[in-house]
Amino acid sequence: MAELDVVALASDLIRIDTTNRGGGDCVERPAAEYVAQRLEEVGVSATLLESAPGRTNVVARIPGSEPELPGLLVHGHLDVVPADAADWSVHPFSGEVRDGVLWGRGAVDMKNMVAMTLSVVRSWSTAGRQPRRDIVLAFTADEEDTGAYGAGFLADKHPEFFEGCTEGISESGGYTFHANGCRLYPIGAAERGTAWLKLTARGTAGHGSKVNRDNAVGALAAAMNRINEYQWPVRLTPTVREALVQIGAALGVKVEPDDAGFDVDAVIEQLGPARRLVESTVRNSTNPTMLEAGYKVNVIPGVATGHVDGRVLPGTEDEFEKTIEELTGPRVDWDYYHREVPLSAPVDSPTFAAMVDSLLAEDPDGYVVPYCMGGGTDAKQFSRLGIAGYGFAPLKLPPEFDYGALFHGVDERVPVQALEFGARVLDRFLADVG
Repeated sequence: MAELDVVALASDLIRIDTTNRGGGDCVERPAAEYVAQRLEEVGVSATLLESAPGRTNVVARIPGSEPELPGLLVHGHLDVVPADAADWSVHPFSGEVRDGVLWGRGAVDMKNMVAMTLSVVRSWSTAGRQPRRDIVLAFTADEEDTGAYGAGFLADKHPEFFEGCTEGISESGGYTFHANGCRLYPIGAAERGTAWLKLTARGTAGHGSKVNRDNAVGALAAAMNRINEYQWPVRLTPTVREALVQIGAALGVKVEPDDAGFDVDAVIEQLGPARRLVESTVRNSTNPTMLEAGYKVNVIPGVATGHVDGRVLPGTEDEFEKTIEELTGPRVDWDYYHREVPLSAPVDSPTFAAMVDSLLAEDPDGYVVPYCMGGGTDAKQFSRLGIAGYGFAPLKLPPEFDYGALFHGVDERVPVQALEFGARVLDRFLADVG
C-alpha cells in the first residue's frame, strides 16, 4: 500500500535542509539526489537537471498503458522557506514524529506531497501496476522564490521532458477546510497572477532645511498611499463564481450571483470561516511592502523607490495595468519587478471529476469545491507549455489544524493519518484519471 512508507519519506525529506532565502541562496541538490535514489531503487529512471550549482531538479516519466491519452504532470518543490529553531516547539528540520504528528519545515509546504507522490510511485512499481496516462514527475528547485532555477528553468530549457502533458497537479488543494460543521475540500482550479511592482520617483536632491517642491520621497509616498487606499472593484471570475455557489450550497447559504442586487461582500460575511477561501479572490489586490530612499536625515534624496505586491485575477490584466498607471500618476514610474500570469483550469473536466471522486471515496461526508488560489505555484511556469494546473495535494485534517496558518508558519506539522489519507487519495486518483 502507498501509505506504508509515506511518513518515513516525508520525515527524511524534512531532515534535508533546503531553505530558500531568495536571491539564489539555496541548495536543493541533496533532496533531489534523495528523491532520485528512491525512484531508481524501484526501477523508475530519474534525470537530475541542474540550473546552477546545487539548484537541482528531478524529472521522471512513467509510461501509461494507454499512450494515446494525454500525459499528466505531477510536480512538487523541494525548497522550503526559512525557519528559526528558537521559535519552534520541535526543531524545524528534525522530521520528528510526536504523538501521531510529523513536525518540520515542509510538512505541509510541500515535502508532504513529494513524499505522497514517491510512496504511490514506489508502491505501483513494486506491484507492477501501471497508470493509464503517462505520468511525468517533476520535483523542482526555487518555488519559494521566483522559480527561475526550478520550474521556470525546466519549462524554458527542457520542455521535451513534458511533451504530451496537458494537465498537472501540485500543491494548495484537496485539504480539509472545516467550516460550520462541514468538511470542505477545496481544489485549486485557478490562480491569481503575481505582479510585483517597483515604483521609482525622481526629484531634486538638496538640503533638508530648504523649500523643495520636487521631493522624490513625497511623490513616492503619495503614490504608495493611493495604492494602499484603493478599493479594487469586484470581478467574479468563473472559478470564483462557482466556488461561491458550491461553498454556499454546502453551508446552506443562499448564493445567487445573477441577482441584480447580489452583494458579494455580504455573502462572504455569511460564509463564516469559509470566507477565507474566496475573500482574497473576488478582487485584484495591491499591498505596498518596501520603501527605499535617502542616506541621511537632512539630505533630500534625488531618487526614492518602493515595492508593491500585486495579485491579478484571470482576464483582468489590462484593467490592472491601467489602474496602476492612474494611481502612480505622472511623478512616479513603475515596472514589473517580477511577473507571473494568472491561471484558470476547467472545473467540468474529467480530471477534476476524478479528483472529486477520489476524495469522496475516502471521505464520503465531505464537500469538494473549486477555488481560486490567492497566491501562486509552479503551475504558472508550466502553463507556458500549455499545461493546465490544478491544486491537489490531499490531506484530511482535524479541526484544530489550521492549514493556512501552518503554511510558512511556526511549528509546521501534519498528522500522520493525514499523510496516509493523502497517499490513498492520490493512489486512487492516479489509477482512475484518464
